[in-house]
Amino acid sequence: MSTPSFQHLTIDTLERWLENDSPLTLVDIRDQRSFQAGHIPGSRHLSNDSVPTLFETAPREQPLVVVCYHGHSSQQAASWLAGQGFAEVYSLDGGFTEWEYRLPARVERGSP
Repeated sequence: MSTPSFQHLTIDTLERWLENDSPLTLVDIRDQRSFQAGHIPGSRHLSNDSVPTLFETAPREQPLVVVCYHGHSSQQAASWLAGQGFAEVYSLDGGFTEWEYRLPARVERGSP
């Protein structure tokens, strides 16, 4: 029996998906204060408290992208989410820190 796994996603690929309005679910697992200070447009904050809502609302068949600070803890979260029945789960390499550094104009401030 194989263990469900996630894939790595580059910032360039995510930027292209967002520009093309590709259907995906984008979740940010950083703390609430960091998320409010800046996040990738279209992302939603994911915490232990909001996981049940994600399970109820996110389509399991579309890509799910997990973002953290630097692309490390998102790998654990992505692996866990892949085990929860999401078909395509990705961890953003470089995380939000790299996204903000490379694409400062594509950062949303405040709560969505």
